[in-house]
Amino acid sequence: MREKEFREYLRTREQGEAQIEKAVEAVRDFEGELGEKTVESTTLDDLRGYLARLVSRRENSLDRLVALARYFYATDRNDLYIYFTAVLGGRTVLPSISARLESLVDEETMRRVFDGVDMPPLGSPPEDVPYVTQRLMERLQEELTPEVYRRVLTGNHHRIPLEAFDGLKKLYEESGSIDEFLKGMHERAVATLEEHLAEGKVWYEQEITPRVVEFVGGNQEVLGGVRRGDRIYFTKIPYDPDAYLGEDDPLMKRYHACHCPLARSSIITGEPEVSPEWCYCSGGYGKLPFETVFGEELEVELLESVLAGDPRCRFSVTIPEGKV
Repeated sequence: MREKEFREYLRTREQGEAQIEKAVEAVRDFEGELGEKTVESTTLDDLRGYLARLVSRRENSLDRLVALARYFYATDRNDLYIYFTAVLGGRTVLPSISARLESLVDEETMRRVFDGVDMPPLGSPPEDVPYVTQRLMERLQEELTPEVYRRVLTGNHHRIPLEAFDGLKKLYEESGSIDEFLKGMHERAVATLEEHLAEGKVWYEQEITPRVVEFVGGNQEVLGGVRRGDRIYFTKIPYDPDAYLGEDDPLMKRYHACHCPLARSSIITGEPEVSPEWCYCSGGYGKLPFETVFGEELEVELLESVLAGDPRCRFSVTIPEGKV
């Protein structure tokens, strides 16, 4: 265990000494169950087995899992860190959808939709989750019109702080036009990827390679947007962009494109068949920067979806009247 390095990393995250001790102990516990292996030589199968044991012993606390995720990030085990993003990602989504459904419709409908719709225990493998997503989508489509359930799905369900987009808002205010703003937004994103490439660090869940930077730099819709008339078109960067770019098999290409931990594994297994309408949730995430810039909720349209068999996820938003 690279304890000194881990402690230093946690201090950069403003963790107190008591929190640091608990995090170190969590990694020690993991290493203690590896037998002759060390935490540095562990594999994804080792990690999956350990998480299953934690779940069975009801020791699968969020603090413990976050500590392990941070350790693998700090020590450049990008493969294991990215697995944790799939395990931990999406935990806020269902409670957020529930709250938005109640606020937009009513409590009684929310209770009917979410009756029996529960996430698997924390630490469960990602492939257990799409069955919950399928059940939720079936309930939403039974209870609500497409117009209403799409609006429910397109909220800020990952609960991203709006302050994260302050830089974009300033860029918009200083730009001479929306087209200039979108070009600058894209250029800033590409520069950020170049920084992560130089440092060898994961950008969100993405490993950045030279061809990923080239791919994003060559398509302004990715991590940016392109205006046509009164709409902005944007395309999601693939979840695993380097694997996506190197893949020829259409099924695997869709799998590498999909970000959603609540549906992604169903692309490979074919079960369950999650409705492409679920991707309006991703549209809500994608439109958030533009909503922050324009200062109002925007209508988003799903144009392409990997759940529908497309090779990418692509959306458009309507620019508010008077701001084109």
